[in-house]
Amino acid sequence: MDLALSERDDGYSFPAPRTFQLTAHESLRQGIREGHKNQIIMAPTGAGKTYLGLRICNEAMSRGKRAVFLCDRTTLINQTSAVADRYGLRNHGIIQAKHWRRNPDALLQIASVQTIAKREFWPKLDVLVVDEAHTTYKAWTQFAEETGAVVVGLSATPFTPGLGKIFTNIVNATTMHDLTQQKILVPMRIFSCRKPDMTGAETRGGEWTDKAAEERELTIVGDVIDDWFKYGENRKTIVFGATIKHCKELCRQFISHGVMAAVFTSETGEKERETLLEEYRKPNTYLKVLISVEALAKGFDVPDVSCVCDARPLRKSLSTAIQMWGRGLRVSPETGKKDCVLLDFSGNIIRFFEDFNEIFFNGLAELDDGEKLDKTIRKKEEFEKKGCPKCGFHPFHKRCMACGYEKVQKSMTIAMPGTMKEIYIGEGSKKKLLANSAQHLWEQLCTYAKHHSDVKSQPGRAWHLYRQITGQESQYPFTTKETPVTRAVANKIRSLNVAYRKAQEIQNGRR
Repeated sequence: MDLALSERDDGYSFPAPRTFQLTAHESLRQGIREGHKNQIIMAPTGAGKTYLGLRICNEAMSRGKRAVFLCDRTTLINQTSAVADRYGLRNHGIIQAKHWRRNPDALLQIASVQTIAKREFWPKLDVLVVDEAHTTYKAWTQFAEETGAVVVGLSATPFTPGLGKIFTNIVNATTMHDLTQQKILVPMRIFSCRKPDMTGAETRGGEWTDKAAEERELTIVGDVIDDWFKYGENRKTIVFGATIKHCKELCRQFISHGVMAAVFTSETGEKERETLLEEYRKPNTYLKVLISVEALAKGFDVPDVSCVCDARPLRKSLSTAIQMWGRGLRVSPETGKKDCVLLDFSGNIIRFFEDFNEIFFNGLAELDDGEKLDKTIRKKEEFEKKGCPKCGFHPFHKRCMACGYEKVQKSMTIAMPGTMKEIYIGEGSKKKLLANSAQHLWEQLCTYAKHHSDVKSQPGRAWHLYRQITGQESQYPFTTKETPVTRAVANKIRSLNVAYRKAQEIQNGRR
């Protein structure tokens, strides 16, 4: 019996999961059965990453195992501890110098990676849950590869190079689209505002330098203020600037226009942070605008934020862009929030939209896909003129984020087994190459099955995927040959998996 869902001996119950959280947890268990010691859960804003992590810890504790929940910043320790208390996990310890909740005998320990790095040793543990696992500190990555404990990473954006060497399996808990459909996230209204001219701006490693981004963004500060009054509608707002200097100038301009604003950066002291957050969290706060470079991009959740201003130009780091935009997507029933306005003063929504659209609807198929997303330099600076053919929403790419309209792809063209004709999905200029031949497709599916199924299930998994994709039965024997899986094939498998999960959720909901 799963004690994470049942009444515990000490008189409390851990909160029951949503269907997708239950499915994600079961996928982790299946991964363990298939031999994956280290796995990562991709869960967007609103999916309850802390809930999932503590639920995993709770299950371990119910079996007498020791668990550590690792936060990526010291400031998040108390926040996570408070959530654990709400879930009834009051008997936990906190690993931090002179903390009043130090309790080394407790089965659950909450720590920050900074504290662990200073200590240079780990407590005894059987399960390690790493929050914001895309932030790959050496203090935990080396331990994760060497320890015999089970390691579970949590991330909305597992795009960091090297994650595929640490984690051997990725579990997509759900997608931003599904959460929006379930009204766990609100829809995003996108306004592409005036952006700085980044032509010839200095780069380092393919990304614009902070100095270059600051110089160009400072030329349009007035536009940020004007367009916020035009589109922000006096909403509670987070603004992301290029540098601390840029943030301070934005703050000065907001205040000079009669809007109470404050800067929240790495230079903001701990006591000042607490004071600012206490005021900002109030529904009727006088503090309308918080301005930051990155301090508010991860793990910061104030549900009634309904406007995000992106004034931090990027051209490689899609993960940073998604983290920033996600700060305004949570629902807030108490305030009647219906949507989130994204004011783009950086050009990021234009440069990243096609990849963001793919993540919004489908998540990731493989960790390698995520690594590529944060390595690719985007040069697109203008949207296509046409919006959604059905509702006119702008921007539009393949599938509409507003109404869900999707360009219908024609059925696949496939050669009979034994021929060398290439296999495509789609038609005309939009066709996507899946494989060079039927045998090439089969070898890719065998490779996929080998890495995602237990030994006994691998041949059957490959056979069923082949039949789903081609409509024909495979005539080839199962092979253990390693054949690289193309992105088009991985995306096709992912869409089949998403469709299967949705069907299961509907079926479970009817029971």
